Amino acid sequence: LQRSQQLKRSVWLVPAPRRLNSGLPMNIGVLFVPQQEAWVVERMGKFHRILEPGLNFLIPLLDRIRYVQSLKEIVINVPEQSAVTLDNVTLQIDGVLYLRVLDPYKASYGVEDPEYAVTQLAQTTMRSELGKLSLDRVFRERESLNANIVDAINQASDCWGIRCLRYEIKDIHVPPRVKESMQMQVEAERRKRAMVLESEGTRESAINVAEGQKQAQILASEAEKAEQINKAAGEANAMLVKARAKAEAIQLLAAALAQQHGSAAASLSVAEQYVSAFSKLAKDSNTLLLPANAGDVTNMVAQALGIYSSLTKPQAVRTQDEVPPAREDPQPPITEMLKAEEASSS
Repeated sequence: LQRSQQLKRSVWLVPAPRRLNSGLPMNIGVLFVPQQEAWVVERMGKFHRILEPGLNFLIPLLDRIRYVQSLKEIVINVPEQSAVTLDNVTLQIDGVLYLRVLDPYKASYGVEDPEYAVTQLAQTTMRSELGKLSLDRVFRERESLNANIVDAINQASDCWGIRCLRYEIKDIHVPPRVKESMQMQVEAERRKRAMVLESEGTRESAINVAEGQKQAQILASEAEKAEQINKAAGEANAMLVKARAKAEAIQLLAAALAQQHGSAAASLSVAEQYVSAFSKLAKDSNTLLLPANAGDVTNMVAQALGIYSSLTKPQAVRTQDEVPPAREDPQPPITEMLKAEEASSS
């Protein structure tokens, strides 16, 4: 166990790969500093000044170029390391770090090896940030995780004259068993979504069928209502037409009765209808209802004419002192004609 712990510590303490330097330039009095570089000069072992890009003059033997700092953006690969999440899952994770030197003096005298220091700080910050998150949140919150690592590095590297621009996680390796469980979880989630979608489709189908039946019943009831309204309107119009026709017929009949011999013609028509009614009863049914004097046709006709005359004759206004005079029913000429016709037929 002690050997394994020592091996792990030795792996963690392996310095990050550094960029290649061409070596420190020699002081020959006249120097040309390239663009995006800063040369730190010491005079007799003490910091003197920083040479700017272009032509510079130094005193040989007294001045010495101690550090050469590149002002370009530096890319550093953070080695793969193991980290434990909040739910006790061990992950293998690595990343890429982007740096830039802002102050050559602090970068030269603030830390011995700035790149190595920033790399170790990135690894420790990554482990601490992963310990705050569960496995599911690690995959969902990679951007926030990168931002937290950058903020933590910048707070510590401010005194080193280095600025961390961004940090990106490259790969996250999950143990095989955890990967299998995650795959099973994904499959279960997909089956759940499929079942949910199928149930929603069934529900939508049932809703559509019920809605169609509802609309069909509404349309059928509206059609029946319209049919009944049209039928009632037709019957009302027919009744109005019949009533108007009957009123016109009554007016024509009244006009005909007001003419000369109209009363005699009406009496003849009533007598014919009275006689034909008994003949229809004898033909249409086995049961026959006859008056007591059915054999006396003359009396039947006279009775029918008497009923008609009593209905048509206007009633005179009587006073309390008047006594109605005795009336003799004259024998209408139509009765004598019927009697003569009956005698000849018998």
